[in-house]
Amino acid sequence: MRVLCVAEKPSISKSITQILSGGQFSTRNTTNKFVKNYDFEYHYTNDHYTVTCVSGHLTTHDFFDTHRKWNSCDPFDLFEAPVQVTIPETSKSIERNIFNEARSADMLMIWTDCDREGEHIGSEIEKVCKRAKRTINVKRARFSAIIAQQIHNAAQHPVNLDRAQADAVEARTILDLKVGAAFTRMQTLVLQRQVKKIEDEKNIVSYGPCQFPTLGFVVARYKDVQTFRPETFWFIYLTLSQPSSSQGDAGETRFTWRRVHLFEYDAALVIYEMMITSGSLARVAKVTKKETKKWKPLPLTTVELQKAGSRLLKLAPKKILDIAEKLYQQGYLSYPRTETDQFDPQFDFASLIDKQKDDPAWGGFATSLSSGDFSKPRNGKNNDKAHPPIHPTGHVSNLAGDDKRVYEFITRRFLASCSKDALGWQTTVDIDYAGEEFYATGLTVLEKNYLVVYPYDKWVNNNIPDFEEGEEFQPSVCELRDGQTTKPNLLTEADLVALMDKNGIGTDATIAQHIDTIVTRNYVIERYEGATKYLLPSTLGIGLVEGYNQMGLEKSLDKPILRRETERRMVQVCNGQKSKQDMINQSLEQYKEMFMIAKGNFDKVVTSVRNYLERHGDAAQGGPGGGGGGDGGGGGRGGDGNGRAGRGGGGGRQGGDGDGNHAGGPHDGGAPGRAGPGAARAVPIINIDDESEEDFRPPPRTSRPPPTRQPPRRPTPPPQPTPRNDDTNQVHCNCGPAVQRTVVKESASKGRLFWTCPNKPGCDFFKWDDECAGPSNRSIPIKRSFSNVSRIAIVSADTHYLSSDKNLVKVKVADVGAP
Repeated sequence: MRVLCVAEKPSISKSITQILSGGQFSTRNTTNKFVKNYDFEYHYTNDHYTVTCVSGHLTTHDFFDTHRKWNSCDPFDLFEAPVQVTIPETSKSIERNIFNEARSADMLMIWTDCDREGEHIGSEIEKVCKRAKRTINVKRARFSAIIAQQIHNAAQHPVNLDRAQADAVEARTILDLKVGAAFTRMQTLVLQRQVKKIEDEKNIVSYGPCQFPTLGFVVARYKDVQTFRPETFWFIYLTLSQPSSSQGDAGETRFTWRRVHLFEYDAALVIYEMMITSGSLARVAKVTKKETKKWKPLPLTTVELQKAGSRLLKLAPKKILDIAEKLYQQGYLSYPRTETDQFDPQFDFASLIDKQKDDPAWGGFATSLSSGDFSKPRNGKNNDKAHPPIHPTGHVSNLAGDDKRVYEFITRRFLASCSKDALGWQTTVDIDYAGEEFYATGLTVLEKNYLVVYPYDKWVNNNIPDFEEGEEFQPSVCELRDGQTTKPNLLTEADLVALMDKNGIGTDATIAQHIDTIVTRNYVIERYEGATKYLLPSTLGIGLVEGYNQMGLEKSLDKPILRRETERRMVQVCNGQKSKQDMINQSLEQYKEMFMIAKGNFDKVVTSVRNYLERHGDAAQGGPGGGGGGDGGGGGRGGDGNGRAGRGGGGGRQGGDGDGNHAGGPHDGGAPGRAGPGAARAVPIINIDDESEEDFRPPPRTSRPPPTRQPPRRPTPPPQPTPRNDDTNQVHCNCGPAVQRTVVKESASKGRLFWTCPNKPGCDFFKWDDECAGPSNRSIPIKRSFSNVSRIAIVSADTHYLSSDKNLVKVKVADVGAP
């Protein structure tokens, strides 16, 4: 039997050939310099094999000429316009090669990647081969890694092509083309007519069903940062300094207040004064000792690889996936696009661990796993039934740079998941001091286990003294301290990946491409603070999103709701619960409704964009929106929502989000625009904290410990005088009289009055109303330290005697905890 094998990429076809042929094969050139045909006898089945490949998608989707030109129709008509599937010139040599080879073949065996996109590419290959030979038998090889065992198993046990998954991709491709084209044309044509800066640059303002919700997340966080106002809180700082039994030297034990902190100054001051005037000692109420664990990491998924790689390796998610894809094609990693975080019970861990024994960095750890320290990896909650978690399939020692770092992270993660959890001994001491409860926690690490090979997690000893229940002691320091709530950070790429995954924007394989798209098109600017990269919206990006938000749509185009519903319908098509045409019809109806509403209220977008571009000066050089706009479906790469890097040869849109260029785009369609990258200026620079992302962080002073997160309550900080107009008692900003507003957003300040500039955009003036009430005699307490205090005695209502080193010191009550 003659078997024609067609892989997705040239590198994969060569690797498959080398494994199946045992190195004994002949090579034939084709009319495409990148594509070779390999011939050999497969001895396990005594069949003659020819292995060749495509280069991503063979086909592309586009409108007919009647609708391709920008001024050929109303943008709304594109929702109902027919779509044609063609093979672009760049892929025709590949098509001819497959067609010719299929004529003499008895079986077509498809070797594309085993995911939705791979099934669709497989269906494209099938159609070409069926035209050449109608009776050809079509099968697909299913594998997860380019290793001998999996490749031989796939060749000997082929399965049927999953046509439901191919249908889902086809439906999504058509939807992205129509929706992206309609909104892109409408946005571009209107904004070029009415916004001078966009008209001058004649750039395309592109829209994509995944691109805009992704941008929306970045803008939403930026607005949270801009509107944040710090609020003061108070907490009691309590410590004990004495020798540590485990260390033998003096150490300080910090006790955390069970109330954490209070936003009411008066309440905090009353509690503090009651404590320091009570004359009581701190009493140990309970000592709890128990074994504790630090869980080893779960098996690695694509989303987690992007998040952890961005956070730990400081690499862009797209670059991480590109490197992982390359290592997969070279046979060093398993398939890097998977949602699965659990290994099958029959998975062969032993052989993979053995391959790592000779590595100078982690070989010793791999040896210990083989010698009895192995522990089955934890099971996560996800299993896509297609691929195992990402893991190394072979050892490589000659990598360098980022390739080496990505491979090392994945390998260490795999070995760590095969190890045991770290073990420790935790001691929690609860104390009662004048009726207030405090606690301290100590940790002794007993067995590091997985931490030995996985330096990305930290778990260190925290020694505290040995306390006994009922023991009493005098705290060394008891202070009333203040702190402030701290603004959230701008989004990092890891944050954005997590938000997109949570809200169903794209898939594990395309999230990175969506992020790259909004950066490439200059809707978002990358801004570094130290080693951390933050995402900041450009003036055009924030203007577009705010304009759509002002329409008040529940399913606003910059929100994830519409795309999430489309992704849900894709899953239903894959599961056979919905047809391809049902998915297209239902999703188009939703977007058509949003289009009509947006078109009728587009003046809000125009005003918002104009304000931001003109308010912040020259918003772009070379184009306010950045390149890649338009509405076509040609010459790009397909993908789950926004394309797949490396699948470029034919179909799909440029960027795969329904707004890429095509041959009949703006240049020959009469649209007053050109596609090209711009250098959009970001909105005004703000300070960025390169700290942890807790909601509450103290100001950067070493004397203020970081309080634990707790839902805030309405604060009443000591007011500061702000002069008002003597005649009208009206607060003034830099522009004139300010206006009073009420906080309506769910937050610690909900219901609180504030003053702001009435001009939008204005001078950014802001003042809380209770800070404008005039002078007050209330003062903030200075931190008061009573080091080595052994006793507090109440002598009278206004006088205390503090005993320190057996010498009595007389102080006023007003001095205790006051300035």
